[in-house]
Amino acid sequence: MSRTSRTLVTIPQTAKKDEIIDIRVLVQHDMESGFRHDQQGRRIDRDIIREFVCTYNGTEVFRADLHPGVGANPMFVFSTIAVESGTLEFKWTGDNDYAAFATSKITVL
Repeated sequence: MSRTSRTLVTIPQTAKKDEIIDIRVLVQHDMESGFRHDQQGRRIDRDIIREFVCTYNGTEVFRADLHPGVGANPMFVFSTIAVESGTLEFKWTGDNDYAAFATSKITVL
């Protein structure tokens, strides 16, 4: 079963060539660690985002592997260099066929 979540991406719309730009991404996900139990004592199955990848015009610029200790709705803040106009693609993948995608365009002046 494939599931997706709401994503929020914040990047500048324009930047000067070779300028360092800050990128903020957030994905909505409850992140169940697999260590908790329900009221009947049954273990709640793990359901986490396992990986986040950002590419800029097809080149990977950021990657993170996530583990059960990461909280719900993980947010990443990172930087890259604005080298050319194009598209940044964001992909989150996880347990139970979880996948979320987002794209954002930037114009380099």
